Amino acid sequence: MTQDNSSQENAAGQTGGGDLFNTAAGWVLFAAGLGLGLSILSGKFFHGDKPERPEKLGYVIEGAVEEGAGPAEMSMAEALNMMPAVELVAAGEKAYSKCQSCHTIDAGGANGIGPNLGGVMGGPVAAKGGFAYSAEMKALGGTWDWDKMNQWLKNPKAYVSGTKMSFAGLSKIEDRAALAMYLNSKGANLPVPTFVADAAAAGGEEAASAEEEAGAVAEAEAGTDPAAATE
Repeated sequence: MTQDNSSQENAAGQTGGGDLFNTAAGWVLFAAGLGLGLSILSGKFFHGDKPERPEKLGYVIEGAVEEGAGPAEMSMAEALNMMPAVELVAAGEKAYSKCQSCHTIDAGGANGIGPNLGGVMGGPVAAKGGFAYSAEMKALGGTWDWDKMNQWLKNPKAYVSGTKMSFAGLSKIEDRAALAMYLNSKGANLPVPTFVADAAAAGGEEAASAEEEAGAVAEAEAGTDPAAATE
């Protein structure tokens, strides 16, 4: 009889211990699930997984450059003056090899997939007879000057949405300048815009001149100017 009671007590003790372990494990699993659920909900609500730029910035730092932005691209005028015209035309002729499958360039040449490009520089946009331009190209209007050709050669579809031209464009300003110069040599001869490389130096010379003038005035006031001493 004593042995039976002891066995029952041991069995009850083991069952109680198992219940406590199961209860503790259940609470741990519940806490883990709750934490995971809250993390997912907060990420969806606050867009933590997809950070976005707010529509209205709290504070903008003027002159700050975005990370990864490279140096500013040179102007078309600078690119057109970076080497002698003869060399630039030769470089442009090489760049034109990407265009010759669709365009002829000699004066009076036939239209192909694209219009003939003879004398295009300085001429009106979308004006080559016999070629079916898109409505968007006709709407561009104006004449093919250096700046317009630069934007067109950089990315035709971005410049004129709806254009039929499939050319992706030239990313380098040097290549665009060379090609435009070559086009210009084929029956156009637009004057090349001048580029003053020493614009900053000119400003420095003006500042130096102003400093010299101020120094001369100071010397005159101090009585050390030779001209002032003779008067």
